[in-house]
Amino acid sequence: MHFDELLGVLGEFGSYQKYVYFLVCLTSIIAAFHMVNSVFILGTPKHRCKLPNYPNDTYLSQGPAHDDLIKAYIPTELNADNDVVNKKCKILSIPVIDNVTTGIEQSCSSWVYDKTVYDSTFPSEQDLICDKQLWASNAKMIFYAGVFFGSLCLGALADKIGRKKTLILSILVLLASSLAVSWAADFYLFCVLRFIVGFFLAGAFMSSFVLGIEIVGPSKRLWAGVVMDYFFAIGLVILCLIGYLIRDWKYNQIAVSVPSALLLSYWWLLPESPRWLINRGKYEEAKVIIRKLAKGNKVQVTEKQLDSLECDETATGQLWHLFTSRVLFVRTIIIFLNWCVASMVYYGLSLNSGNLAGDFYLNFFLAALVEFSAFTLCLVLLDRIGRKKLHCAGMVLGGLACISTVFTILYIRKSHQMYTTVILAMIGKIGAAAAYAVIYIWSAELYPTVVRNVAMGASSSCARIGGMVSPYVADLSLIIDGHFGQALPLVVFGGASILAGLLSLILPETLGTNLPETIQDGKDFPPPKRAKKYEEDRSSSTQRNDTFTVDTTTF
Repeated sequence: MHFDELLGVLGEFGSYQKYVYFLVCLTSIIAAFHMVNSVFILGTPKHRCKLPNYPNDTYLSQGPAHDDLIKAYIPTELNADNDVVNKKCKILSIPVIDNVTTGIEQSCSSWVYDKTVYDSTFPSEQDLICDKQLWASNAKMIFYAGVFFGSLCLGALADKIGRKKTLILSILVLLASSLAVSWAADFYLFCVLRFIVGFFLAGAFMSSFVLGIEIVGPSKRLWAGVVMDYFFAIGLVILCLIGYLIRDWKYNQIAVSVPSALLLSYWWLLPESPRWLINRGKYEEAKVIIRKLAKGNKVQVTEKQLDSLECDETATGQLWHLFTSRVLFVRTIIIFLNWCVASMVYYGLSLNSGNLAGDFYLNFFLAALVEFSAFTLCLVLLDRIGRKKLHCAGMVLGGLACISTVFTILYIRKSHQMYTTVILAMIGKIGAAAAYAVIYIWSAELYPTVVRNVAMGASSSCARIGGMVSPYVADLSLIIDGHFGQALPLVVFGGASILAGLLSLILPETLGTNLPETIQDGKDFPPPKRAKKYEEDRSSSTQRNDTFTVDTTTF
């Protein structure tokens, strides 16, 4: 008897599974803290050169005398709205006297920062501005690189030593490294520690996600996979509150790190995955957990049923098998592209929320809030209109909304831009979040069983690459001034989203079909006739391959 068949007796989503599932979902909240906290700790405040011989200089005006000194030393320029603003990185060698300028503009070595949005950030503390303005983007990229390598390395470790041990190990190192970030004295140490945070954050999230999915029955996995995204959105809302209340980057980092300590209790609260134990031949340990599961679900399981448990043995293939035919090659490349773009747009829009017009914290809060509607749309429509239509609609409509911000910035009055640009960006975020959730399920159904795990792992790696690119796109407004610079990140996100969404139309629909088992099935997919009983076919197909979502991460 396979474990999925036993779950038919124990219950696919009974009280005990709900208990385990709720605990692992809490890890998504911690993941959201660290994945997007760079918005707060790596934000670049408004700044200008510090006045010479004025030790108490501040960015905001201290009065008429202070204003006169600023006008005398700080050169000005016209911004995109034809408003006169101070230059950020230049100071006059000789002050202006009686409106006569005799000095030359030169770069300065110290700055003052606006503390309206942040009290302090790592860039303001380390002066990562002007010639070093891309250093903050590099730090964000290095974090996502840590997530990339962590997904690869710790995923393999979880398969070897178990989900629970990998989870606890990841939480321990995550807690220590994330707290250490607060005391990073220079840029290089900061980046090393952030890489470690990303590396073990991937292990913590992936291990908990897999543990939760593996204990749920086949018919509930789609629902369970999407609902976990709600907890990620809850984490973003809580992160916004933390960022609003704690505006010093060091204390902010401590605040988002300490909750990880609570997850150490999972060593006593969570069981090991019984599916993993069975597949590793550890039947006695699995029986102990299954008896506990049966007791929690208030059902009876016989010793005969426990003794009949056997591991799930399926034929395995290699990733390169997907490139042995033109059909599978094109299909795989399109799937990889959509994973990459969906991740880039999703995280890019989150990072770019601070560059939109209006209140910084309100924009971030709205960007987090709209994700609930995106995931609800997925739950309601995924099995009604299909994966292809929903994914393409999310990518294309979200992309069009992002590109439309060009017209609001160029042709709508400045007083109204705050509303129109933010609304369009939020629509783009809804599309990206929905598409990101759908592509995970859709691609898993498109890959043949024999290569599904390795192919989903490769797809997840493409998503991490998209995350590494997203900070540079989001920070284009720091490099390019004016209206064009403000709109350019959204244009790039929108254009990439539309292109990937339209290409996804080449992929076949999987709703109501038997999933491909072999490479030949993948070449011939979709089958000429749809299954008559969709739920039975889908359930049996999942039972034949219970690792439907096991070796992947939805970061």
